[in-house]
This record gives sequence, structure tokens and C-alpha cells, in this order.
Amino acid sequence: MVAGTLYTYPENFRSHKALIVAEYSGTQIKVVSQPPDFVLGVTNKTDDFLAKFPLGKVPAFSTADGKHFSESNAIAFYLANEQLRGKTFEDAAFVQQWISFADNEVLPATCAWVFPAMGIMTPNKQAVEKAKADLRRALAALNSHLHYQTYLVGERITLADIAVMSNLMLAYKWVLDPEFRSGFNNVTRWFVTMINQKQVKKIVGEFSLCSKPASLGGPPTFSPPKVAVCGAPRAPPAASTTAAKPASKKASPVPEAGGDDAPPKKDAKDPFAGFPKSAFILDEFKRVYSNEDKLAKAIPYFWDNFDEENFSIWLCEYKYPEDLGLMFQSENLITGMFQRLDKLNKNAFASVGVFGKSRDAQIQGLWVWRGLDLVFPLSENWRVDFESYDWHKLDSSADSTKALVEAFFLHDEDTQEYEPFDSAKHAKYAGHKLYSASILK
Repeated sequence: MVAGTLYTYPENFRSHKALIVAEYSGTQIKVVSQPPDFVLGVTNKTDDFLAKFPLGKVPAFSTADGKHFSESNAIAFYLANEQLRGKTFEDAAFVQQWISFADNEVLPATCAWVFPAMGIMTPNKQAVEKAKADLRRALAALNSHLHYQTYLVGERITLADIAVMSNLMLAYKWVLDPEFRSGFNNVTRWFVTMINQKQVKKIVGEFSLCSKPASLGGPPTFSPPKVAVCGAPRAPPAASTTAAKPASKKASPVPEAGGDDAPPKKDAKDPFAGFPKSAFILDEFKRVYSNEDKLAKAIPYFWDNFDEENFSIWLCEYKYPEDLGLMFQSENLITGMFQRLDKLNKNAFASVGVFGKSRDAQIQGLWVWRGLDLVFPLSENWRVDFESYDWHKLDSSADSTKALVEAFFLHDEDTQEYEPFDSAKHAKYAGHKLYSASILK
């Protein structure tokens, strides 16, 4: 197993690539990023450091057997497993293509737009407008590619996804507000899927999408030390000042190429905080559903305890069945949606399935959640997918609803058939059996 030491500073998004890769590949590495072991502008200017890494740039990585890497993409590649690098020669080439795209198309435009918004570069209106246009063009290409793809290369996450996501984090946090994002729904769906992967969250933490772009030329969010910005080296601080007053462990230097060092936002208020309490404890139903016979115990338990005054039942149908391709792609739409709705789990339960066959399929699901209206507008992070579906609120007392609840809760792949909510609209799918189903718990 690869092992070694990563030298960096806190919240360096370039280092995120290597650390996320290490989570996926199971590699144990030591991170040196805090004083007194590492002080940016001091430690990386010492003779010992420069002997290993002549440019004095971070992140930098030393292997256990004495090899030294000083470029973030090279470090990530070295720490990656076969899946992340690309299992075939063609996949590996496509991975490299997207890594180059991240560094050459995404990152320069992001830095030119975000740094003035962060207050660490003097704003130049012409340069910022050009950066917006450049980033819009890059996102358009990415959005087109992700129309039928869950991930950038193949069916699973690779270095391509990690590199592009890392270079987009600043933009999604600081400037890509809902209006700008509206033209790039496929990119946002993919980004939110990536940022909510457990391996990513372990390194990045909680991430909130920008709700209002930061204004240009505002006061700096911090006092930046003299470090490289977007690859343009700047003079190191004078030894007499930096050495005498090493940075505090709580300090966050400006990241090389635009890292994000604003104080983290406090977690938003629970969207359900103001909702009335209910005697229907969803977690108890989920426990019964997971551990007891579904037909004999779980479904009767559901109807015995369901609170129609504080919970509602909904049926969803995908609006664009003609765009559904291979079955794994349709399944990935469901999986990605569930990942992005992770924080809804405590207040919702769903069973969503793919009916039909490749290129002739439909997605339909049954949902139960707290509240009587559509729940997704309650949180910005829940709005990515729901507009791609038609939502039908069901009458909990109707026999047809009880039949749907039983069918979806059992999700028997051998017998369940697709019954369109509007037979005139989806008549060609009538009689198609369930191919696969996923449960949101």
C-alpha cells in the first residue's frame, strides 16, 4: 500500500484531490499542514524542503521510500487505484482529458471571477466578464457531456470527477447562484452528487451551494499571506516577520490557485424545525420495514400509524422518458437523487423504480414525507432533481393509494408492473415490469 507524507496548508483545494483519492483507494498518508511543523512561506523555503521540491510549492508529497512529487495531479495519480486512473487505455486517456479540462478551462476562469469576489484581488470588470463567459462556455461543454452520463468517464467515479469537482468548488460556493446554475442542471446534479460522496465529505465537510454571489471588490475575507495565486508565484514574506510570528493553527492562508478560506457558514436551520410534531414516528416505521415481514407487519404498521394531518403521500414520474438510455444510466439517476437528498432521510421514505428496458423505460416512485406540500423547495440542496419529475399528491384514504403503497413497499421485481398515473400520457409503458428499485431510508 502506498504511504507517505503530504505537505500543504489548511483548506488547500489542490490537496483535496490527493486526500479524496486516498479515501477512495484506502491509502493511509500523513498530512503536515500546521505550525510548527509546516508554516507556509517558511518551511517550504528551507534548504531541506527545496532539496526535495525545488519549486517550493505545495501540495508536495514524499513517499515512504524516498520519492518526491510536487504537482497535485501527479500526487493524486500516484495515490489512486486502477478504477480512479481508468481501467482501460481509452478510459485512462479520457481521465487525463478531463484533468486537463479542469486545469485549463475551469480553473483560470474560476480564479479570475472568484478572487475579486473574495476580496483578495483587485476587480477588473472586463477581466471578470471574460471569466464569466469562459466559465459559462466550459460549463456548457460539461453540461452536454453529463446529459447522458452520471460520471465523466465510465460508470463509476474516477480522477476526472475528483479533479473537475475540486476546481469548481470555489465557483459553486462563491458565485454560481441559482440563476447562473439554471442553465447547467446536469453539471449541478453531478456536482452535488460528488460533493455528497462520503469520501469527499470526510475531506471537504458540509458544503452549501451559493445562494447569492459575492459582490466584487468587497472587503477581504482574510489578510492573505504572500503565496502563489493561480500559479503566479509571489515573493515570500520576509523571514524577520514570518519567523518571529508563525501563523496560528487557526489561520487559513489564501490557497494556491484560489482556495476557499472564508469562515465556514453555520449549518442552516432545520427545514422542518417549525413543523408540528406528529405521533407517526417515521424512524419506527423504517425499523419495522427493515426488520419485519413487509406484507404481514410493515405495511399494516404504516397504515395503523400514518398521520394524514402531518404527512403526505406522493407519486413521481420522470418527465423525459424519451431521454432515458441504458438501464444503468436510469438507475444512476435514482441513486444520484437519493445521495443529494441525504439530509431528507429523517423526514421521508421513498421507493423508486425503473420500469421497462434500455431506451424504452420510465422511472416512477412512491414517496412519503413530513408535511402536506412538496418538500424539495425547503432546501436549496434538495432542488436539483425534483423539477425533472411530475409530482402527484395522493389521497391517503383511497383504495388506489393503498394498492400503490403495497406495490412500491414490496417492490417485487418479478411481478410489479408499471401503472402510469395518466394513462393517456404514458400509455406505451403500461404493463412494463419493474426492472430495479431503490429505497430512500
